[in-house]
Amino acid sequence: MFTFFLFTILAITPSIKSELSTDDCWSLGINKANLLCSSCDQLPKFNLEFLKDHCKECCHADDASNADKVYAKAILEVCTCKFGAYPQIQAFIKSDKPAKFSNLQIKYVRGLDPIIKLFDKDGHLKETVAIEKWNTDSVEEFLNTHLQNNEEHDYLRTNMI
Repeated sequence: MFTFFLFTILAITPSIKSELSTDDCWSLGINKANLLCSSCDQLPKFNLEFLKDHCKECCHADDASNADKVYAKAILEVCTCKFGAYPQIQAFIKSDKPAKFSNLQIKYVRGLDPIIKLFDKDGHLKETVAIEKWNTDSVEEFLNTHLQNNEEHDYLRTNMI
C-alpha cells in the first residue's frame, strides 16, 4: 500500500508547475522579465538540459494569454544614468503620457534597465516586463491595455458627486 501511495505522489509531482519569484530567478542568474518558455526548450541543443527545470520555473508563456490580464497598479523602474541608451523610455517619462495613468508610478533605481512591474489590487507583484526595446507608443499601448482605468472611480478628476 505504501509503495502505491509513493508511486502516486511521484507520478503527480512532475505535473505540478512551481514558479520562482523574480528575486529567486535573479539569484540563479536568470532574468525572469526577459525569459520565454520556448527558450527553455532550446537548452538541450547546447548541452544545458540541467538548467531546464529552473528555466521553466522562471519563464513566461509565449502565447498571448497575458493580453486579457488587467492590473491595479504598475511601477516603471529605470535608471536615469541609462536614459542615453533608452531615449524612447526617457521620452515617455518626460512627456505628459505618464500623467494619464493615475495608478502608474515612476521609480528610479540605480543601474536598472527599464522594466514595468505589475501589481494586483492587494499590492502583490504579479509580473515583471522588460521594456528596453519599446518605443513610447508601445509603452502607452501596453499600459492602456493592462492597467485598470481608475478615472471612473476618481471623483475629484471627474467632478462627480
